[in-house]
Amino acid sequence: MLSGRRGGILLHLTSLPSPHGIGDLGPAARAFADWCSRTGFTVWQVLPVNPIGPGNSPYSGKSAFAIEPLLLSLEDLHDGGLLPATALRPPRVLRCGAIRYREVRRFKEPRIHAAFQRWSRKGGLRSTSFRAFCRAQSHWLDDWCADRPGNPDEHAFSQFMLDKQWRRLRSYAANRGVGLIGDVPIFVHADSTDVRTRPDLFRLTRRGTPTVVTGVPPDDFCRDGQLWGHPHYDWASHRREGFQWWIDRFRRALELFDAIRIDHFIGFVRLYEVSARAKTARRGVWRRSPGRAILKALQRALGPLPIIAEDLGAVTPAVRRLRDDFGLPGMRIAQWGWFREGSPDAPANHPEHCVCYPGTHDNDTARGWFRTLPPDARRRFADATGCSRAASAPGAMIKACLASPARLRIIPMQDLLGLGSAARMNRPGTPRGNWRWRLDRIPEETLSGLDGILRAS
Repeated sequence: MLSGRRGGILLHLTSLPSPHGIGDLGPAARAFADWCSRTGFTVWQVLPVNPIGPGNSPYSGKSAFAIEPLLLSLEDLHDGGLLPATALRPPRVLRCGAIRYREVRRFKEPRIHAAFQRWSRKGGLRSTSFRAFCRAQSHWLDDWCADRPGNPDEHAFSQFMLDKQWRRLRSYAANRGVGLIGDVPIFVHADSTDVRTRPDLFRLTRRGTPTVVTGVPPDDFCRDGQLWGHPHYDWASHRREGFQWWIDRFRRALELFDAIRIDHFIGFVRLYEVSARAKTARRGVWRRSPGRAILKALQRALGPLPIIAEDLGAVTPAVRRLRDDFGLPGMRIAQWGWFREGSPDAPANHPEHCVCYPGTHDNDTARGWFRTLPPDARRRFADATGCSRAASAPGAMIKACLASPARLRIIPMQDLLGLGSAARMNRPGTPRGNWRWRLDRIPEETLSGLDGILRAS
């Protein structure tokens, strides 16, 4: 996956078109794998697929192991004889447009419950495949099911079906030459099953609340910093158990994906911590973390690590050494490449062993980015690409990225469609209104102006 020269797409599963209000693992996901194959893209990268937390963020997961139940395809449950056709008719408000999470849950959850009941009546709980899944995943599944409200068997059913649908998608994509890249957030939410069932692994008070929380200090983008609010790890406890929780976590991720991106890789060298009582991330301290020991433990247990290091933010020489010592490709963000002469983020200056992105889920789209460029950066971009208009910026940015020496070039779907800021996925430091963008349809045509460019590059 991370060798050779490839092009890929960044599109989260929730952003796929669906009549049921949110993208899922069903027909549209397979259709998108077909589209990637037709257009020459051989990599599909998604955001974290763990159960979402506050603000519907996939980076504040309620479990480091489970899959978000809203990703279950009702259409595939119907095809499997677990739902009648009448159950697939959604209210008009869900059929297109931005994701409405509350309405989606109100529609999908009763139907997943109905599918579980029919599956149970048909003897699903006694099936060999279900029982084998439960045994293989018992190290996290038992805690997840016991920690959720309602029937534990129903939660196990949801994870079993999600795993089954996921494996179908991964096999379907692989048969079309498309590999999947996932995303592992470095933290879990304070209200996660992991924190409640393994409090010994986190720095908590006797009441189970965090003593300190995560974030990043003030920078050019957020003058108060970003207060993420996740609990910090008790590294002594992780060392005592040989980092088994991390090994189990990455093993599960590699059961689902061909390669994974470690979000906030700098946290494997040092982490920023703020008092749990703080209102902003202005006052905090950096603490060292045992990333080298974790990566060694992962390597011993799992073999070569198909990992992308998200080495963005306060990158220090120690972060670069850790990344390079384990042979992990880092990331380059092309949007940052024109703010100063000779920037290492300019596509022409990328090393071969890295992953090039126009921007990530945290950046504006290329079209929106261009509109806010200061004059000197706009001039550099025009000199490098010949582009002087916002409408042409996405195509110019994509061509520059595809010409990068980087082995892997990942293009956000919003940029391929030439969309503006309204299609932005996330605004860091803004707790509401994110993670809602969704395709109305998968384009049938090869995108104008890009014919042959990807294959040639």
